[in-house]
Amino acid sequence: TQSTEAVYQRRVREAVVSTQSTGKYLEKEGVLDALTKILVVLYEEPEKPINALDFMKSHLHGGPPESSDVEQLRLELQELRTKHDVLAEENVGLKEKLQQYEAPAEEAEPES
Repeated sequence: TQSTEAVYQRRVREAVVSTQSTGKYLEKEGVLDALTKILVVLYEEPEKPINALDFMKSHLHGGPPESSDVEQLRLELQELRTKHDVLAEENVGLKEKLQQYEAPAEEAEPES
């Protein structure tokens, strides 16, 4: 059996390796750079916000969406709703036609 000290040292080494690989991953993905930039903006802010976490969240995703983006998305949504309504009506009509063809076929089948 391993001594408690040996188990402890192994766990510490595993934690250090895990922390290092996580740090490399975050750096590679640009997370550390993004957080650093936000922290610099917060540091340079003359009047500190009441809620620093909300400040960071709003700056992390780039702030509120541009009004032109919002308007474009509203137009796209309206177009998609219109298209949906047209397709839904077409679907109802096709179901009615299908029932017309299925009903005579059922009546024509001889009963055993």
